[in-house]
Amino acid sequence: MHDSNDSSPSASLQQTPLWLQLQLTAGVLAQIRSGVSGAAAFEAVDPALRPGVQALGFHVLRWLGRAEALRRHLARRTPPPQADAVLCTALALGWQAEGAPYEPFTLVDQAVEAAKRQPQTRAQASFINACLRRFLRERDELVDATDREPVAQWNHPRWWIERLRRDHPRDWQEVLRANNRQAPMTLRINTLKTSVEAYRLGMVAGTLSGTPVAESGLQLAQPRPVRALPGFERGEFSVQDAAAQLAAPLLLEGLQAQAGALRVLDACAAPGGKTAHLIERAGAVPIEVTALELDAARAPRIDDTLARLGLTAQVLVADAARPEQWWDGRPFDAILLDAPCTASGIVRRHPDVRWLRRESDIEQLAVQQAMLLAALWPLVRPGGRLLYCTCSVFRAEGMHQIDAFLAHNTDARLLPSPGHLLPQSGRIASGLPDNALGDHDGFFYALLEKPAR
Repeated sequence: MHDSNDSSPSASLQQTPLWLQLQLTAGVLAQIRSGVSGAAAFEAVDPALRPGVQALGFHVLRWLGRAEALRRHLARRTPPPQADAVLCTALALGWQAEGAPYEPFTLVDQAVEAAKRQPQTRAQASFINACLRRFLRERDELVDATDREPVAQWNHPRWWIERLRRDHPRDWQEVLRANNRQAPMTLRINTLKTSVEAYRLGMVAGTLSGTPVAESGLQLAQPRPVRALPGFERGEFSVQDAAAQLAAPLLLEGLQAQAGALRVLDACAAPGGKTAHLIERAGAVPIEVTALELDAARAPRIDDTLARLGLTAQVLVADAARPEQWWDGRPFDAILLDAPCTASGIVRRHPDVRWLRRESDIEQLAVQQAMLLAALWPLVRPGGRLLYCTCSVFRAEGMHQIDAFLAHNTDARLLPSPGHLLPQSGRIASGLPDNALGDHDGFFYALLEKPAR
């Protein structure tokens, strides 16, 4: 889930009526509000229309807090769900002139047309028209009125804003601003097949440009369809955020096998990006990677990722929290635990996450993370390591989790680690100063060592 990028409407989509794109975008919003993930909602859209709808949908989700605040000023009662989705879609797309994908009058006209052409919203078309026409007349006053509402100002749930303010009192505003911007597209070069510089020079020859980041990454100046990039089918690169690219180097740097090949476990592996990076990073060092995935429907994605890159690993459908069901009793030199989390660090790529999560999810996931740490730590050999990471900015899923683990496990030592990396900013991140990450997502890393006997 960590590596998606915004889509842009292609030339062929310019012929698609705007009312239809708005209708489909509102349908996606209604599904997300009902609890469906953004990935699943967009996947259900006709593939020919999906890029344009996703581009509009991401814009709507990034400004949904503002749109809902404006709607409350325009309507005394919340309209039925489908009608409210059409209204909020139009408001999110048109509330500010700068950055709006279409002219305000065009948006209003086409949003009303979208309502008229759908049985569930036809009866509310006049109401939607009245609200949007009033918005056009009073836009400055209505926007000023909503400026005082935190959810409208920051476009995140109130609990999220307050939690972030407590966890990162100096940086919370910058994190929220970053969350409402589009994330860059970053590649991880497969150094078993080519080098960063060789791939970059090949891109430049094809009129693409990229900036080196992390150890083996390139951040593209402009996102491109992944299959259109040179070397995709040959396995020369993967799409992976710069912060996510820290995992393999942190875990493997300077690590020696106790006997034979390095035995490494990727405990929550799908879709396989970090599994592949572990093998690539090992280079000429013999390595045996076991990749676990609890979800049988997601596990084949690991095989697909490895096959494209020309790599091999043992892929098991199993619960990392129950080693007795899959572990052969041989300790691991290193374990990567990319634990299930709120995904609060990657909302630039998945803007639906902020509206789907509840504050209670943090505590429930923290319990799950602690269970995984407790179950996997005994599998690390003396002198071995476990890297705990989450794509979360919340301290309950990061440093607080590790503080509690260290308090209960006196045989664990915390090695120098990036800790909390905040989205966007090398300048506000507390990561490794000599590791240029460029523009990156929010992550947490803690490298734990079990002292040799």
